[in-house]
Amino acid sequence: MNTLIFQIHIEQWDKGQKAPDEVMLGEYKTRCFPIQAKPKFFILNSNCIIDRHSNSDDQSTDAITRKLKTSLLKDGSVMLEQFLVKASDGIIELSYQHKNGQLELIGQLNDGWLQASFTWRKSVEQDNQIFWLYEKVTLNAAFVEEFECDYFLSHGPQKSIQIESE
Repeated sequence: MNTLIFQIHIEQWDKGQKAPDEVMLGEYKTRCFPIQAKPKFFILNSNCIIDRHSNSDDQSTDAITRKLKTSLLKDGSVMLEQFLVKASDGIIELSYQHKNGQLELIGQLNDGWLQASFTWRKSVEQDNQIFWLYEKVTLNAAFVEEFECDYFLSHGPQKSIQIESE
């Protein structure tokens, strides 16, 4: 049975902190992890895994506890955060939806796995103060015939893209 795998990694920092990439001081930092989740959904005629990770080991942080934005659209396609996954004639495509609604095709999951990331910010009120909370969201997406928990670690992506903020 084919399986759709969506591994999402959310890094958070506030305006007073340096971005996670700056903190690493040039060290290589992977955004691929062993897949810990099991199939819990059935979409696009396939088992589906959503595997979440964050830049914090603290499982109570907002990056882990915040609800992922997901929706099943009328045509059967699926939104996960800003990413659209749709199937047409046996081809599964991954796209990014910009704030203005425009779709940017990232690629086809039938040709290998894809990695895409974007950065955004939101205002947060805490202790009667408002500050900016930044997030870098990275999605590793695959469509596989045989599930392997180390799939993203043992296979290179066909494409890795950083989507420009608007």
